[in-house]
Amino acid sequence: MLLFNPVVVSVLLLVVLCMLKLNVLLSLLVAGVVAGLTAGMPLYVFNPDSWQANTVGKLPGFGTEGDAIIGTIIGGMGTMAETALAYILIGMFAYSIGKSGLITILAKKISKLVGNNKFYLIFLIAFISIFSQNLLPVHISFIPILIPPLLGLMNKLKIDRRAVASALCFGLKAPYISIPAGFGLIFHNIIASNMTDAGMPTTVADTQKVMWIGGLSMLIGLIFVVFVLYGKDREYDDVEIPGVISLDQEVHMTGQAWGALISALAMLIVQIITTNLPFSALIGIIFLLITRSIKWKEIDEMVNGGLDLMAFIAFVMLVAGGYANVLNTSGAVVHLVNDTAAMMEGASLVVSAIVLLAIGLVITMGIGTSFGTIPVVAAIYVPLAQQLGFSKSAIILLIGIAAALGDAGSPASDSTMGPTSGLNADGQHDHIMDTCVPTFIAFDVFLVIGGVIGSVLLS
Repeated sequence: MLLFNPVVVSVLLLVVLCMLKLNVLLSLLVAGVVAGLTAGMPLYVFNPDSWQANTVGKLPGFGTEGDAIIGTIIGGMGTMAETALAYILIGMFAYSIGKSGLITILAKKISKLVGNNKFYLIFLIAFISIFSQNLLPVHISFIPILIPPLLGLMNKLKIDRRAVASALCFGLKAPYISIPAGFGLIFHNIIASNMTDAGMPTTVADTQKVMWIGGLSMLIGLIFVVFVLYGKDREYDDVEIPGVISLDQEVHMTGQAWGALISALAMLIVQIITTNLPFSALIGIIFLLITRSIKWKEIDEMVNGGLDLMAFIAFVMLVAGGYANVLNTSGAVVHLVNDTAAMMEGASLVVSAIVLLAIGLVITMGIGTSFGTIPVVAAIYVPLAQQLGFSKSAIILLIGIAAALGDAGSPASDSTMGPTSGLNADGQHDHIMDTCVPTFIAFDVFLVIGGVIGSVLLS
């Protein structure tokens, strides 16, 4: 049955455990083990040369050399090693930039710009976040640098941080979904190339004609949550954040601040040229030392501060890679799509669109990346959607939105982990209830609505 598919079982378990406040990292590990066991994978592999080698493969939950769950999780963690290293280095860089006072100066200018209108600040943050995907593709690296110094201003304006989490997530996702530039060009190219491989020649020019529907759906969702759900005042305590200078303190452009500015520009330039986040973050740290924004004796403080800021996120992304590897290795994702295809024979376009998007949501919630989901769903969606009567434009929209859905609400997605890293700098922002749930409501609900209506009208 569809409900007993390992992907469905493990993703539902992951969501339930997170909602019950079990740590995200532990929830991912448990969900990964359950996914593997449900798919019939052995839990662990005994070394044939060790204890009672003749019993290997005969004990329940154990197996011989092959696809054991624990080994698969560990093996999959390597796929996220670059991302994890990047987050650690970004954390160190962010901590040092925060200490320099540079971002506090920027935060003060933002404070004067927005005045006492909290909605100006929320949408300004969304606007800044948009640049991180297309114009200056630095992804989430700006969040732990910019957001913590602004928390005091948010407290003063009594801004509900759930609205800010939604604004950040909007800026991280909507641009690459709808605009083929920066990370968006990568996203659109993946859709086009995988649809072409599946037998439907597609270009980026084709994708950009329809994927704006996804961006518009997200914009409507953002407006809804900011003004309707989370527009009321919310009180937070003013908590001192290590490495962050308060907005109440007088700050000027010191030599340390100028060094931080030069380092930030160096990091940005290297990131644009190389598109390598770990390397560009390392270059930024090196420039911090060269400009003496950080002194040699302060390196240990920088490392420890950076680890406090981003180490947990890095480890979550590592384990998420292992969890995704279990789902892919088990073959459960392909079985899920095939079983769904068999169920939809004779269904209407509306029902078919809803089911296809729901499957994309489940897969992406598990894998945690919209980019990595496209190859999985495109191979099945193209022939299936054609058979169901969807046009080429409708299929592009369904694949793009299906891939993006789970990324907004997944506990292990960088689109949710990033906002939490900044908003929880003072320990007053819950990852699940204050980031994942609001972003799920804001974007997944409206993306499904936009995807269904758009795909039906385009067909």
